[in-house]
Amino acid sequence: MSDVTLPARSETQTQLPIQAVPAGNQTHALDDLRRRVVGRVHTPTDPTWDAARTPWVVNIPQHPMAVLEVHDADDVVAAVRWAVDHGCQVTAQPTGHGGLATLDQTLLLRTRALGGIEVDVQRRTVTIGSGVKAGELCAALEGTGLTFLCGSNSDPSVTGMTITGGISWFGRAYGLGADSIVSVELVDGLGRVRRLSATEDTELFWAVRGGGGDFGIITKLEVALHPCAEVYGGRFLWPLEQMDDVLRTFRRATGVAPEELTTWFHVYQFPPLPEVPEPIRGKAFASVAVAFIGSREEAEPHLAAYRAIPGMAMDLVGEVPLSRLSSIAEEPTDPMPGMQRSALLNELDDDAIAALVASVGPGSGSPLTIVQIRHFGGAFAADREGRGVHGPVTEPYNLFALGVPAVPELVAPIEMFFGRLSASVAHVASGRTLLNFLEHDEDPGKWWTPATRERLAAAKQVSDPLHTIRSNRPVRP
Repeated sequence: MSDVTLPARSETQTQLPIQAVPAGNQTHALDDLRRRVVGRVHTPTDPTWDAARTPWVVNIPQHPMAVLEVHDADDVVAAVRWAVDHGCQVTAQPTGHGGLATLDQTLLLRTRALGGIEVDVQRRTVTIGSGVKAGELCAALEGTGLTFLCGSNSDPSVTGMTITGGISWFGRAYGLGADSIVSVELVDGLGRVRRLSATEDTELFWAVRGGGGDFGIITKLEVALHPCAEVYGGRFLWPLEQMDDVLRTFRRATGVAPEELTTWFHVYQFPPLPEVPEPIRGKAFASVAVAFIGSREEAEPHLAAYRAIPGMAMDLVGEVPLSRLSSIAEEPTDPMPGMQRSALLNELDDDAIAALVASVGPGSGSPLTIVQIRHFGGAFAADREGRGVHGPVTEPYNLFALGVPAVPELVAPIEMFFGRLSASVAHVASGRTLLNFLEHDEDPGKWWTPATRERLAAAKQVSDPLHTIRSNRPVRP
């Protein structure tokens, strides 16, 4: 990669407004971009445009100025410097996650080509390109006895999920993925290549570990690996009529769960579609998903309370190869429409459980595809020295709901049930929402404190004084 440094700007330089590029000048500007980069540039007149611009959540109306499929990290440098010269902005979406409805005057970078996985077993670290997907890294680590702090879905990029927090199946044992970042290589808002670590550019290193992608376009990430010789996990499913019993058992069991065990409760509403497997097609279930770092023999005593619940419809729990970790939750990996809500909970008391059952349980008529409660605690709640910006998750539970508006007529019912669900837990909600789980248009102030946001804004002023970089977690309101 080219490591040419532009003349330094004052760290107190004021932000210059991004000006709309006149339509007549856009053609000239995009011709200039094509001359500077190797990767393919897509524009609204191309037959490939809709496929290139559409995010993973397909109902987000994303309309950038152009899309660049970067060829390598030099393309990222060239693209950012082009944006500076033409008064535009740049954002990155390696795999389409993190869609934005407001991308006017913005060049969207598809950085999927920034691959490469270099595992250092001795140092317990891995260095990856920013386009590497979570499932690809899981597969590469299989057999090493080590894991990164991976989430539930194999499709998002490791970089995207990690820099905004990194909520992992293994976080109760090892903490947040953001705090396991060892070093970062990024192109800042002036097109300068910067390396960040505990000893290099330390304030920006702090900001990137949990502050998201508003400080530059990341091209390479090094993360710490953690011991994980075996994983035992999967899902138990019961008819939705068992929801109350399952949820109360979940509360009791999570109260005494070891840090090696992560447990999530779900309500599933499976649509009556041919592509849905016959045993679950058109049916509703209460479910518990588990992931245990260790063997079957070590895990099973902690699962006995769930096995004692009568009427179990499916037992899908067993040994899980790291390459198949996403099979625990079986979340969709193909692009789809979606609407979501999330809230952190201070507790699950009897009133909350009763209200949740009434809101989305049997007979509720809920159109929500998934309602999930994740158990945190353990290392998630630890306030460790040297951590990044994200900070500890002190609330023990997170409520998440997903609606799939397959047709426009479903939007209003989904919104109505989001309201019901929020009301059911209002008395135990902390008022915070994790950065990873914000809706595409929600303010990150639901997670960051005002003081944290002020410090992040100062870091951005240094790395991106012209506000060239745009992310789905903007530091400036």
